[in-house]
Amino acid sequence: MHNKFNKLALAVAVATAAFASQAQAGGFQLNEQSTSGQGYSHAGRSSNVNDATIVFGNPAGMSFLDRAQLSVGATYLNVDTDISNAQSSRTIDQGVAGGGLPNGVSVPLGSVTGTNDGDMVPGSTIPYGFYAQPINDRWSFGFGVYAPFGSETEYEDSFEGRYHGNHTRVEVVSAQPTLSYKFSEQLSVGAGLTYNQIDGELASRVPGILVGQPATAGPAADGEVRVEGDDEAWGYNLGVIYRPAPETTLGLTYRSKVDYTLNGTSRTSEGYESVRANQDASLDITTPETVNFSITQEMTDRLTLMFGASWTRWSRFDQILVEGSVDDEIINEQQNYSNAWAFATGAEYQLNPEWVLRAGLAIDNTPTNDDTRSVRIPSDDRRIFSLGAGWTPVENMTIDVAYSYLTERGTEVDQSRDYQSGGATVANASYSADYKNEAHGFGAQLTYRF
Repeated sequence: MHNKFNKLALAVAVATAAFASQAQAGGFQLNEQSTSGQGYSHAGRSSNVNDATIVFGNPAGMSFLDRAQLSVGATYLNVDTDISNAQSSRTIDQGVAGGGLPNGVSVPLGSVTGTNDGDMVPGSTIPYGFYAQPINDRWSFGFGVYAPFGSETEYEDSFEGRYHGNHTRVEVVSAQPTLSYKFSEQLSVGAGLTYNQIDGELASRVPGILVGQPATAGPAADGEVRVEGDDEAWGYNLGVIYRPAPETTLGLTYRSKVDYTLNGTSRTSEGYESVRANQDASLDITTPETVNFSITQEMTDRLTLMFGASWTRWSRFDQILVEGSVDDEIINEQQNYSNAWAFATGAEYQLNPEWVLRAGLAIDNTPTNDDTRSVRIPSDDRRIFSLGAGWTPVENMTIDVAYSYLTERGTEVDQSRDYQSGGATVANASYSADYKNEAHGFGAQLTYRF
Protein backbone atom coordinates (compact mmCIF):
# COMPACT_ATOMS: atom_id res chain seq x y z
CA MET A 1 0.00 0.00 0.00
CA HIS A 2 2.94 2.37 0.50
CA ASN A 3 3.12 3.50 -3.12
CA LYS A 4 -0.56 4.36 -3.10
CA PHE A 5 -0.03 6.55 -0.06
CA ASN A 6 2.70 8.34 -2.04
CA LYS A 7 0.34 8.83 -4.97
CA LEU A 8 -2.36 10.37 -2.86
CA ALA A 9 -0.07 12.60 -0.85
CA LEU A 10 1.97 14.09 -3.66
CA ALA A 11 -0.90 14.66 -6.05
CA VAL A 12 -2.96 16.52 -3.49
CA ALA A 13 0.05 18.40 -2.13
CA VAL A 14 1.26 19.81 -5.40
CA ALA A 15 -2.16 20.54 -6.82
CA THR A 16 -3.19 22.33 -3.66
CA ALA A 17 0.05 24.25 -3.41
CA ALA A 18 -0.50 25.56 -6.89
CA PHE A 19 -4.22 26.21 -6.89
CA ALA A 20 -5.72 26.62 -3.41
CA SER A 21 -6.70 29.96 -1.92
CA GLN A 22 -9.47 31.55 0.09
CA ALA A 23 -8.94 35.29 0.23
CA GLN A 24 -7.54 36.18 -3.14
CA ALA A 25 -8.63 36.67 -6.70
CA GLY A 26 -10.27 33.83 -8.63
CA GLY A 27 -8.45 30.52 -8.47
CA PHE A 28 -5.12 31.15 -6.75
CA GLN A 29 -4.15 34.63 -7.93
CA LEU A 30 -3.35 37.37 -5.45
CA ASN A 31 -4.59 40.92 -5.99
CA GLU A 32 -2.40 42.41 -3.29
CA GLN A 33 0.09 44.44 -5.37
CA SER A 34 -1.38 47.95 -4.92
CA THR A 35 -3.22 49.56 -2.02
CA SER A 36 -4.14 52.59 -4.14
CA GLY A 37 -5.74 50.18 -6.63
CA GLN A 38 -7.39 48.16 -3.86
CA GLY A 39 -9.43 51.23 -2.91
CA TYR A 40 -11.40 51.03 -6.18
CA SER A 41 -11.32 47.20 -6.42
CA HIS A 42 -8.58 47.35 -9.07
CA ALA A 43 -11.14 48.52 -11.62
CA GLY A 44 -8.51 50.65 -13.36
CA ARG A 45 -5.66 48.18 -13.01
CA SER A 46 -4.42 48.63 -16.62
CA SER A 47 -5.38 52.27 -17.18
CA ASN A 48 -5.24 54.32 -13.96
CA VAL A 49 -1.70 55.64 -13.38
CA ASN A 50 -1.33 56.72 -9.76
CA ASP A 51 2.11 55.57 -8.65
CA ALA A 52 4.89 53.03 -9.18
CA THR A 53 2.54 50.07 -8.65
CA ILE A 54 1.61 50.50 -12.32
CA VAL A 55 4.77 48.44 -12.98
CA PHE A 56 2.57 45.45 -12.15
CA GLY A 57 -0.77 46.78 -13.41
CA ASN A 58 0.44 47.82 -16.86
CA PRO A 59 4.15 48.31 -17.71
CA ALA A 60 3.19 50.86 -20.38
CA GLY A 61 1.86 53.15 -17.65
CA MET A 62 5.37 54.05 -16.45
CA SER A 63 5.60 56.39 -19.44
CA PHE A 64 3.00 58.67 -17.84
CA LEU A 65 4.83 59.10 -14.51
CA ASP A 66 6.54 62.49 -14.45
CA ARG A 67 9.43 61.52 -12.16
CA ALA A 68 11.07 58.67 -10.28
CA GLN A 69 9.07 57.18 -7.45
CA LEU A 70 9.03 54.31 -5.00
CA SER A 71 5.87 52.57 -3.74
CA VAL A 72 6.00 50.05 -0.89
CA GLY A 73 3.11 48.52 0.96
CA ALA A 74 1.38 45.47 2.36
CA THR A 75 -2.08 43.98 2.80
CA TYR A 76 -3.24 42.02 5.83
CA LEU A 77 -5.85 39.34 5.04
CA ASN A 78 -8.22 37.91 7.63
CA VAL A 79 -10.49 35.07 6.49
CA ASP A 80 -13.55 33.61 8.22
CA THR A 81 -15.06 30.27 7.18
CA ASP A 82 -18.21 28.64 8.49
CA ILE A 83 -18.65 24.88 7.98
CA SER A 84 -22.09 23.38 8.54
CA ASN A 85 -24.09 20.20 7.81
CA ALA A 86 -20.94 18.06 7.80
CA GLN A 87 -21.30 14.33 7.17
CA SER A 88 -18.69 11.62 6.71
CA SER A 89 -18.35 7.86 6.36
CA ARG A 90 -15.65 5.17 6.18
CA THR A 91 -15.44 1.65 4.80
CA ILE A 92 -12.77 -1.04 4.77
CA ASP A 93 -12.45 -4.19 2.72
CA GLN A 94 -13.63 -7.25 4.64
CA GLY A 95 -10.54 -9.26 3.82
CA VAL A 96 -8.15 -6.49 4.86
CA ALA A 97 -10.10 -5.94 8.09
CA GLY A 98 -9.51 -9.61 8.90
CA GLY A 99 -5.78 -9.30 8.28
CA GLY A 100 -5.84 -10.96 4.86
CA LEU A 101 -6.09 -10.01 1.18
CA PRO A 102 -8.86 -7.83 -0.29
CA ASN A 103 -12.01 -9.77 -1.23
CA GLY A 104 -14.08 -6.92 -2.72
CA VAL A 105 -16.64 -6.74 0.09
CA SER A 106 -16.82 -3.33 1.84
CA VAL A 107 -17.57 -3.14 5.55
CA PRO A 108 -19.04 0.18 6.83
CA LEU A 109 -17.23 1.72 9.80
CA GLY A 110 -19.49 4.68 10.49
CA SER A 111 -18.59 8.35 10.41
CA VAL A 112 -15.12 9.82 10.85
CA THR A 113 -14.51 11.07 14.36
CA GLY A 114 -13.65 14.75 14.17
CA THR A 115 -14.52 18.45 14.33
CA ASN A 116 -15.47 21.20 11.86
CA ASP A 117 -14.20 24.44 13.39
CA GLY A 118 -13.64 26.24 10.06
CA ASP A 119 -11.45 29.37 10.00
CA MET A 120 -8.66 27.30 8.48
CA VAL A 121 -6.89 30.22 6.74
CA PRO A 122 -4.43 31.94 9.10
CA GLY A 123 -4.17 35.71 8.99
CA SER A 124 -1.36 36.72 6.64
CA THR A 125 0.50 39.85 5.53
CA ILE A 126 1.44 40.20 1.84
CA PRO A 127 4.13 42.83 1.12
CA TYR A 128 5.24 44.39 -2.18
CA GLY A 129 7.57 47.06 -3.54
CA PHE A 130 7.90 48.91 -6.89
CA TYR A 131 10.26 51.51 -8.34
CA ALA A 132 9.77 53.44 -11.58
CA GLN A 133 11.99 56.07 -13.21
CA PRO A 134 11.96 57.98 -16.52
CA ILE A 135 15.19 57.45 -18.49
CA ASN A 136 14.47 60.18 -21.05
CA ASP A 137 11.44 61.63 -22.84
CA ARG A 138 10.63 58.24 -24.42
CA TRP A 139 11.96 55.46 -22.21
CA SER A 140 11.15 54.53 -18.62
CA PHE A 141 12.47 51.75 -16.37
CA GLY A 142 10.77 49.97 -13.51
CA PHE A 143 11.34 47.11 -11.10
CA GLY A 144 9.01 45.26 -8.76
CA VAL A 145 9.03 42.51 -6.15
CA TYR A 146 5.66 41.04 -5.22
CA ALA A 147 3.62 37.88 -4.60
CA PRO A 148 1.40 36.95 -7.57
CA PHE A 149 0.21 33.67 -6.03
CA GLY A 150 0.08 32.29 -2.52
CA SER A 151 -2.04 30.50 0.04
CA GLU A 152 -2.04 28.87 3.43
CA THR A 153 -4.78 26.67 4.81
CA GLU A 154 -4.55 24.87 8.12
CA TYR A 155 -7.46 22.91 9.55
CA GLU A 156 -7.41 21.68 13.12
CA ASP A 157 -5.72 18.27 13.58
CA SER A 158 -9.08 16.68 14.40
CA PHE A 159 -10.83 18.04 11.28
CA GLU A 160 -13.50 15.57 10.14
CA GLY A 161 -12.40 15.92 6.50
CA ARG A 162 -8.68 15.59 7.31
CA TYR A 163 -8.18 12.62 4.98
CA HIS A 164 -8.97 14.94 2.07
CA GLY A 165 -6.44 17.55 3.25
CA ASN A 166 -5.70 19.52 6.42
CA HIS A 167 -2.65 21.75 5.84
CA THR A 168 -1.16 23.55 2.85
CA ARG A 169 1.33 26.38 2.43
CA VAL A 170 2.51 27.85 -0.86
CA GLU A 171 4.52 30.98 -1.55
CA VAL A 172 5.34 32.48 -4.94
CA VAL A 173 7.64 35.51 -5.13
CA SER A 174 8.29 37.36 -8.39
CA ALA A 175 10.91 39.92 -9.41
CA GLN A 176 10.07 42.00 -12.48
CA PRO A 177 12.37 44.36 -14.43
CA THR A 178 10.33 46.43 -16.89
CA LEU A 179 10.76 48.92 -19.75
CA SER A 180 8.22 51.20 -21.42
CA TYR A 181 8.36 53.33 -24.55
CA LYS A 182 6.25 56.43 -25.16
CA PHE A 183 5.37 57.03 -28.82
CA SER A 184 3.35 60.15 -28.06
CA GLU A 185 1.18 61.72 -25.38
CA GLN A 186 -1.55 59.34 -26.52
CA LEU A 187 0.25 55.98 -26.89
CA SER A 188 2.80 53.97 -24.95
CA VAL A 189 3.84 50.31 -24.74
CA GLY A 190 5.70 48.32 -22.11
CA ALA A 191 7.14 44.88 -21.41
CA GLY A 192 8.64 43.10 -18.43
CA LEU A 193 10.26 39.80 -17.54
CA THR A 194 9.27 37.94 -14.39
CA TYR A 195 11.54 35.66 -12.42
CA ASN A 196 9.36 33.46 -10.20
CA GLN A 197 10.17 31.20 -7.26
CA ILE A 198 7.60 28.79 -5.83
CA ASP A 199 7.84 26.92 -2.54
CA GLY A 200 5.18 24.67 -1.05
CA GLU A 201 4.50 22.32 1.85
CA LEU A 202 1.61 20.02 2.69
CA ALA A 203 0.68 17.87 5.66
CA SER A 204 -2.29 15.49 5.51
CA ARG A 205 -3.60 12.64 7.63
CA VAL A 206 -3.75 8.92 6.77
CA PRO A 207 -6.53 6.72 8.27
CA GLY A 208 -5.33 4.49 11.09
CA ILE A 209 -7.57 1.64 9.92
CA LEU A 210 -5.16 1.06 7.01
CA VAL A 211 -2.47 -0.17 9.40
CA GLY A 212 -4.65 -2.14 11.79
CA GLN A 213 -5.76 0.57 14.21
CA PRO A 214 -9.23 0.01 15.72
CA ALA A 215 -12.11 1.59 13.83
CA THR A 216 -13.13 3.36 17.03
CA ALA A 217 -9.74 5.08 17.38
CA GLY A 218 -9.79 8.86 17.03
CA PRO A 219 -7.51 11.32 15.20
CA ALA A 220 -4.53 10.46 17.42
CA ALA A 221 -4.33 7.04 15.71
CA ASP A 222 -3.85 8.58 12.24
CA GLY A 223 -0.52 8.90 10.51
CA GLU A 224 0.86 11.95 8.78
CA VAL A 225 2.05 12.56 5.21
CA ARG A 226 4.22 15.63 4.60
CA VAL A 227 5.32 16.84 1.17
CA GLU A 228 7.66 19.70 0.26
CA GLY A 229 8.71 21.04 -3.14
CA ASP A 230 10.03 24.08 -4.99
CA ASP A 231 10.96 25.40 -8.42
CA GLU A 232 11.81 28.58 -10.31
CA ALA A 233 10.70 29.75 -13.76
CA TRP A 234 10.49 32.76 -16.08
CA GLY A 235 7.49 34.59 -17.50
CA TYR A 236 6.70 37.95 -19.04
CA ASN A 237 4.04 40.61 -19.37
CA LEU A 238 3.07 43.13 -22.05
CA GLY A 239 1.02 46.29 -21.89
CA VAL A 240 -0.31 49.16 -23.96
CA ILE A 241 -1.98 52.43 -22.99
CA TYR A 242 -3.91 54.62 -25.41
CA ARG A 243 -5.47 58.01 -24.70
CA PRO A 244 -7.93 58.92 -27.48
CA ALA A 245 -8.78 62.08 -25.51
CA PRO A 246 -7.12 63.79 -22.53
CA GLU A 247 -9.96 62.63 -20.27
CA THR A 248 -10.03 59.00 -21.46
CA THR A 249 -7.39 56.31 -20.89
CA LEU A 250 -7.60 52.76 -22.22
CA GLY A 251 -5.27 50.05 -20.93
CA LEU A 252 -4.60 46.45 -21.96
CA THR A 253 -2.24 44.05 -20.18
CA TYR A 254 -1.21 40.47 -20.93
CA ARG A 255 0.50 38.32 -18.31
CA SER A 256 2.01 35.10 -19.65
CA LYS A 257 1.60 31.58 -18.40
CA VAL A 258 4.48 30.24 -16.32
CA ASP A 259 5.59 26.61 -16.53
CA TYR A 260 6.87 24.92 -13.36
CA THR A 261 8.19 21.49 -12.58
CA LEU A 262 7.66 21.23 -8.86
CA ASN A 263 10.17 18.73 -7.47
CA GLY A 264 9.57 17.38 -4.00
CA THR A 265 9.72 14.54 -1.54
CA SER A 266 7.02 12.53 0.17
CA ARG A 267 7.72 11.56 3.77
CA THR A 268 5.77 9.88 6.56
CA SER A 269 5.89 10.06 10.35
CA GLU A 270 4.10 8.93 13.50
CA GLY A 271 4.80 5.24 12.97
CA TYR A 272 3.91 5.00 9.28
CA GLU A 273 7.47 4.86 7.93
CA SER A 274 7.38 1.08 7.89
CA VAL A 275 4.28 0.83 5.70
CA ARG A 276 5.09 3.31 2.93
CA ALA A 277 8.41 3.97 1.26
CA ASN A 278 9.66 7.51 0.79
CA GLN A 279 9.74 8.61 -2.84
CA ASP A 280 10.93 11.57 -4.91
CA ALA A 281 8.29 12.86 -7.30
CA SER A 282 7.46 15.77 -9.57
CA LEU A 283 4.51 17.46 -11.20
CA ASP A 284 4.47 19.76 -14.24
CA ILE A 285 2.04 22.61 -13.65
CA THR A 286 1.29 25.74 -15.65
CA THR A 287 -0.08 28.88 -14.07
CA PRO A 288 -2.52 30.35 -16.61
CA GLU A 289 -2.18 33.50 -18.67
CA THR A 290 -4.41 36.48 -17.94
CA VAL A 291 -5.67 39.42 -19.97
CA ASN A 292 -6.88 42.62 -18.31
CA PHE A 293 -8.63 45.54 -19.99
CA SER A 294 -9.67 48.71 -18.20
CA ILE A 295 -10.85 52.21 -18.96
CA THR A 296 -10.38 55.35 -16.88
CA GLN A 297 -12.68 58.30 -17.57
CA GLU A 298 -12.26 61.72 -15.96
CA MET A 299 -15.82 62.98 -15.52
CA THR A 300 -14.88 66.29 -13.89
CA ASP A 301 -11.75 67.85 -12.42
CA ARG A 302 -12.49 65.92 -9.22
CA LEU A 303 -14.36 62.74 -10.21
CA THR A 304 -12.83 59.82 -12.11
CA LEU A 305 -14.66 56.59 -12.99
CA MET A 306 -13.10 53.25 -13.91
CA PHE A 307 -14.19 49.90 -15.30
CA GLY A 308 -12.13 46.73 -15.74
CA ALA A 309 -12.50 43.17 -17.01
CA SER A 310 -10.06 40.26 -16.61
CA TRP A 311 -10.00 36.88 -18.32
CA THR A 312 -7.96 33.92 -17.03
CA ARG A 313 -7.32 30.77 -19.03
CA TRP A 314 -8.07 28.35 -16.21
CA SER A 315 -8.80 25.55 -18.68
CA ARG A 316 -5.06 24.83 -18.62
CA PHE A 317 -5.69 23.13 -15.28
CA ASP A 318 -7.48 20.06 -16.60
CA GLN A 319 -5.60 17.29 -14.82
CA ILE A 320 -2.97 16.40 -12.21
CA LEU A 321 -0.30 14.13 -13.65
CA VAL A 322 2.30 13.15 -11.05
CA GLU A 323 5.45 11.21 -11.90
CA GLY A 324 7.70 9.57 -9.32
CA SER A 325 11.10 7.96 -8.90
CA VAL A 326 9.40 4.62 -8.17
CA ASP A 327 6.22 4.90 -10.24
CA ASP A 328 6.38 6.27 -13.79
CA GLU A 329 2.84 7.63 -13.40
CA ILE A 330 1.80 8.13 -9.81
CA ILE A 331 -1.62 9.59 -10.51
CA ASN A 332 -3.63 11.09 -13.36
CA GLU A 333 -6.64 12.94 -11.99
CA GLN A 334 -9.05 15.09 -13.97
CA GLN A 335 -9.83 18.60 -12.66
CA ASN A 336 -11.69 20.26 -15.57
CA TYR A 337 -11.38 23.89 -14.53
CA SER A 338 -13.16 26.46 -16.71
CA ASN A 339 -11.92 29.78 -18.06
CA ALA A 340 -13.20 32.58 -15.84
CA TRP A 341 -14.03 36.30 -16.02
CA ALA A 342 -13.81 38.97 -13.34
CA PHE A 343 -15.32 42.48 -13.56
CA ALA A 344 -14.80 45.60 -11.48
CA THR A 345 -16.03 49.18 -11.36
CA GLY A 346 -14.72 51.98 -9.19
CA ALA A 347 -14.37 55.71 -8.62
CA GLU A 348 -11.90 58.28 -7.29
CA TYR A 349 -12.94 61.67 -5.90
CA GLN A 350 -10.35 64.40 -5.30
CA LEU A 351 -11.73 65.97 -2.16
CA ASN A 352 -8.98 68.61 -1.97
CA PRO A 353 -5.28 68.81 -2.92
CA GLU A 354 -4.34 66.59 0.02
CA TRP A 355 -7.07 63.93 0.03
CA VAL A 356 -8.50 61.54 -2.59
CA LEU A 357 -11.34 59.13 -1.77
CA ARG A 358 -11.95 55.79 -3.51
CA ALA A 359 -14.62 53.08 -3.73
CA GLY A 360 -15.12 49.97 -5.86
CA LEU A 361 -17.02 46.75 -6.47
CA ALA A 362 -15.70 43.56 -8.08
CA ILE A 363 -17.40 40.36 -9.24
CA ASP A 364 -15.05 37.39 -9.43
CA ASN A 365 -16.35 34.16 -10.98
CA THR A 366 -14.88 30.88 -9.78
CA PRO A 367 -13.18 28.44 -12.18
CA THR A 368 -14.07 25.46 -9.97
CA ASN A 369 -17.06 23.20 -10.52
CA ASP A 370 -19.45 21.27 -8.29
CA ASP A 371 -18.09 17.85 -9.27
CA THR A 372 -14.46 18.41 -8.25
CA ARG A 373 -14.65 21.05 -5.50
CA SER A 374 -12.66 19.92 -2.45
CA VAL A 375 -11.98 20.87 1.15
CA ARG A 376 -8.74 22.42 -0.11
CA ILE A 377 -10.54 24.72 -2.55
CA PRO A 378 -14.01 25.19 -1.02
CA SER A 379 -14.72 28.45 -2.87
CA ASP A 380 -17.36 29.82 -5.19
CA ASP A 381 -18.24 33.09 -6.94
CA ARG A 382 -17.08 36.18 -5.05
CA ARG A 383 -18.19 39.76 -4.49
CA ILE A 384 -15.64 42.29 -3.24
CA PHE A 385 -16.53 45.74 -1.84
CA SER A 386 -13.70 48.23 -1.29
CA LEU A 387 -13.08 51.67 0.20
CA GLY A 388 -9.86 53.64 0.20
CA ALA A 389 -8.19 57.01 0.62
CA GLY A 390 -4.94 58.70 -0.34
CA TRP A 391 -3.31 61.46 1.74
CA THR A 392 -0.58 63.69 0.32
CA PRO A 393 0.66 65.83 3.25
CA VAL A 394 3.64 67.07 1.21
CA GLU A 395 4.21 67.13 -2.53
CA ASN A 396 6.69 64.25 -2.59
CA MET A 397 4.82 61.73 -0.42
CA THR A 398 1.46 59.97 -0.48
CA ILE A 399 0.06 57.53 2.07
CA ASP A 400 -2.71 55.21 0.83
CA VAL A 401 -5.01 53.02 2.91
CA ALA A 402 -7.78 50.66 1.83
CA TYR A 403 -10.29 48.16 3.18
CA SER A 404 -11.97 45.33 1.25
CA TYR A 405 -14.78 43.00 2.25
CA LEU A 406 -15.06 39.74 0.31
CA THR A 407 -18.08 37.48 0.49
CA GLU A 408 -18.57 34.21 -1.36
CA ARG A 409 -21.69 32.44 -2.42
CA GLY A 410 -22.31 29.49 -0.11
CA THR A 411 -21.08 26.26 -1.63
CA GLU A 412 -20.98 22.52 -0.96
CA VAL A 413 -18.10 20.08 -0.85
CA ASP A 414 -18.83 16.40 -1.49
CA GLN A 415 -15.75 14.15 -1.70
CA SER A 416 -14.99 10.46 -1.72
CA ARG A 417 -11.51 8.94 -1.75
CA ASP A 418 -10.47 5.33 -2.38
CA TYR A 419 -7.30 3.83 -0.93
CA GLN A 420 -5.85 1.05 -3.07
CA SER A 421 -3.28 -1.72 -2.86
CA GLY A 422 -2.30 -3.95 -5.73
CA GLY A 423 -5.04 -2.46 -7.90
CA ALA A 424 -7.80 -3.28 -5.39
CA THR A 425 -9.72 -0.78 -3.26
CA VAL A 426 -9.03 -1.56 0.39
CA ALA A 427 -10.73 1.41 2.07
CA ASN A 428 -12.80 4.50 1.37
CA ALA A 429 -13.39 7.80 3.17
CA SER A 430 -16.06 10.34 2.21
CA TYR A 431 -16.88 13.83 3.47
CA SER A 432 -19.48 16.45 2.63
CA ALA A 433 -20.25 19.87 4.12
CA ASP A 434 -21.58 23.32 3.36
CA TYR A 435 -19.01 26.14 3.29
CA LYS A 436 -19.48 29.89 3.60
CA ASN A 437 -16.39 32.10 3.25
CA GLU A 438 -15.78 35.79 3.83
CA ALA A 439 -12.62 37.85 4.16
CA HIS A 440 -11.38 41.27 5.25
CA GLY A 441 -8.36 42.95 3.67
CA PHE A 442 -6.55 45.94 5.19
CA GLY A 443 -3.96 47.67 2.99
CA ALA A 444 -1.41 50.45 3.56
CA GLN A 445 1.08 51.95 1.12
CA LEU A 446 3.73 54.68 1.07
CA THR A 447 4.78 56.39 -2.19
CA TYR A 448 7.75 58.72 -2.32
CA ARG A 449 8.55 60.81 -5.41
CA PHE A 450 12.15 61.85 -6.04
